Amino acid sequence: MNIVLIGYRGTGKSEVGRILAARLKRAYVGMDSEIENRAGMPIPEIVKKFGWPGFRDRESEVVRDLSGQDHLIIDTGGGVIERSENIKLLKKNAMVFWLKATTDVIVSRIQDSADRPALINGKTFTEEVAEVLDRRTPVYRSAADHEIDTDPLTPAAVAEQVISRWSSRPEKH
Repeated sequence: MNIVLIGYRGTGKSEVGRILAARLKRAYVGMDSEIENRAGMPIPEIVKKFGWPGFRDRESEVVRDLSGQDHLIIDTGGGVIERSENIKLLKKNAMVFWLKATTDVIVSRIQDSADRPALINGKTFTEEVAEVLDRRTPVYRSAADHEIDTDPLTPAAVAEQVISRWSSRPEKH
């Protein structure tokens, strides 16, 4: 069974994923890095060349591949939930953790990052984060087996909460 981390950019998925992989002795897969490696170009270039739909197609391909594997820590991109089939595939063999944060905390964590093109044109960065987060929150919530508020926590503390909930899951036969 895999551990899947979902949530908006800046909620700590990558750092928490690496901590979990080390602590649980599992392979870590950052989906965005995997998409970039397969495409041979960074995400902004993928989006510029193929648009967001082309990026999402590549993301869904990675989901299909990873969902057939076991014992992984999977750090998804924030928009993986944009396609319901992605979550259905990931949940077949995973416990899904939604790492969530408020708009202000997300903005403070990622405002200097230039690794993603805008999702909504004509908005300030804070307005974009708030709007996308508002739209995605119900989808994150319905996809998640567990929710963890990362605002007040260090990545290590978030990882501890994931491990605690993972360890207390009922065994599947």
